[in-house]
Amino acid sequence: MIHLPIVPVIIPLLAAPLCIIFRSKQLAWSIALAATWTSFCVSILLAIHVVAVGPLSYNIGGWPAPWGITYYIDTLNAFVLLIVSGMSAVVLPYARKSVEMEIDSSTQPYFYSLLLICITGLLGITVTGDAFNMYVFLELSSLSSYALIGMGPRRRALTAAYQYLIMGTIGATFILIGIGLLYSLTGTLNIQDMAVQLRANDILGSGNRTLITAFAFLTVGLSLKLALFPLHLWLPNAYSYAPSVVTIFLAATATKVAIYMLLRFCFGVIGNGTIFQMTLGKIILIPALAAILVASIVAIFQYDIKRMLAYSSVAQIGYMILGISFATTTGLTAGILHMFNHALMKGLLFMVMGAVSYRVGSVYINDFRGLGRKMPWTMAAFVIGGLSLMGVPMTAGFISKWYLIKAALENGWWDVTILILLGSLLAVVYIWRVVETAYFNPSHENEEDIGEAPLSLLIPMWTLVIANIYFGIDTSIPLNLAQQAATLLMEGI
Repeated sequence: MIHLPIVPVIIPLLAAPLCIIFRSKQLAWSIALAATWTSFCVSILLAIHVVAVGPLSYNIGGWPAPWGITYYIDTLNAFVLLIVSGMSAVVLPYARKSVEMEIDSSTQPYFYSLLLICITGLLGITVTGDAFNMYVFLELSSLSSYALIGMGPRRRALTAAYQYLIMGTIGATFILIGIGLLYSLTGTLNIQDMAVQLRANDILGSGNRTLITAFAFLTVGLSLKLALFPLHLWLPNAYSYAPSVVTIFLAATATKVAIYMLLRFCFGVIGNGTIFQMTLGKIILIPALAAILVASIVAIFQYDIKRMLAYSSVAQIGYMILGISFATTTGLTAGILHMFNHALMKGLLFMVMGAVSYRVGSVYINDFRGLGRKMPWTMAAFVIGGLSLMGVPMTAGFISKWYLIKAALENGWWDVTILILLGSLLAVVYIWRVVETAYFNPSHENEEDIGEAPLSLLIPMWTLVIANIYFGIDTSIPLNLAQQAATLLMEGI
């Protein structure tokens, strides 16, 4: 167990160059599949150990903290590890057919190599206990994401990748400045040691301007990375024009890791109370509520369903940030739990878009006419994913929204409760538009016969369907992990 924390990061990192060395698209896919499933299995072992025994530390090169880089696994990042590695493991079986259709055969080994590098970066952010190492992994995942988005089948993918590059670089620069300012205050880059130094030198309660500035830079930079309204402008184009597999993966994982970073810095370093309750809760509450309402309304008027779901993702990010803004155990539980549930529901919905694109060649709403009869399993999966997105009972999405409402009521915020419910009603509207078109509108007369998606797309899709239903009925595993992580954050560890 002592070496296990580094394994989820090392495996995809070592597998990435192998995909290029062998130059075989089938072998590259097999290597990526084996790497992601190995990382997922190790992440499960780490989560079991952390829950049963306690946090794990691993000193790179044998150098102890704070001098060396330490990987640190507690309940929070064990939970995020499960999200990233689990969705990677589900996406790779789906990728074989989807990538064959959208990406040229000669570039597929490079695609899988970049995907593994992106996975490495996201997993590295999650497990590292060093602030600068976290930034390095962030850049690793970001640079590979830009390239992956640019490999989309439409030329506008290059514009989307460039836009994401500009916005992502600005966000990364803000994050680096924030980390540098924290280093100037504490003389350390170890996240736990930063927290110790801030308290030992009585910096937290003194209204230190450097600390407030660092806090502001980190908040803005991470808000850009996680696409918090109104800093979300890169996300709709990136999700709409990227290859289907990239959209599925990024929607399910990338924003969650950025939210994890926000939690780690705001609660783990600065700590609950003091600056957080005075500033951050107020700063991010309004954008979170605006995201829920504005992005949901914009989603209603979209004709490209991938773009509709992209705006829906902006709204769902608003729910996660709203839970954090409450700064209570219940609110944090809701926000962390919604990270997990959103990965399941949005991963599923974008898998449906990939399957429709595979058979129809388009995801515009007019092309969904009659698909309820022609692609029954695929559209049934969309309906279940849509119900989970709305927050219907017996689906995963219901649980996190229930806890959000509970947290709002605990704070006496009835107006916020109404806005949460209104956001769910708006989700009903834009999901129903697709369902109505697919099930109640006739097919085009001159349309060629369209069949069901292949099994290699349906099996991962229905794995997430089952997960959405199962974790809506039996909430014990994700809810317990989210509650333990929330409690840990509220203690300011």
